[in-house]
Amino acid sequence: MEFIDLVKERYSCKNFASLALDRDDLERVLEAGRLAPTAKNNQPQRIYVAESKKTLAIIDEHTPCRYGAPTVLVVAFDKDNIYTYPGDKYDSGVEDATIVATHMVLAAAYEGVDSCWINFFDPDELAKALDLPENEQIVCLIDLGYANGDGKPLANHTNRKDLSETFKFI
Repeated sequence: MEFIDLVKERYSCKNFASLALDRDDLERVLEAGRLAPTAKNNQPQRIYVAESKKTLAIIDEHTPCRYGAPTVLVVAFDKDNIYTYPGDKYDSGVEDATIVATHMVLAAAYEGVDSCWINFFDPDELAKALDLPENEQIVCLIDLGYANGDGKPLANHTNRKDLSETFKFI
């Protein structure tokens, strides 16, 4: 499959089948995240794979957006292992974790695994409930699994602004 076709076809799945995620598919998704570039190659990402009923129940208490996914990746970063950019206004934590998450979402699509990026939750409350280290910050959750038979993109999925509205050559 051509990359542009993969990007066009990938959508946020909101209805997952109860089928467990294939281990090989999961490993390839995680490997794509491991290989993602990070500032100064610090690799501050911390990816937690939630599959147990107990952990999924905790996630369900903090967001209504699991949609029945059998696997949820908790994407976080180590706040003590980031690069601070000149000017001290920005650091690489959120951006590094976002790059890693994006690689994993696209790898999932390539492997035939459906996903949904979730940020409808309080990251501090969820981190506490999951007993994550205090030096780690959650950036997003990624639902992973296989779409239920009627799984499909939202109606507005293909609505995109014209390239001229979002890009400008300077």
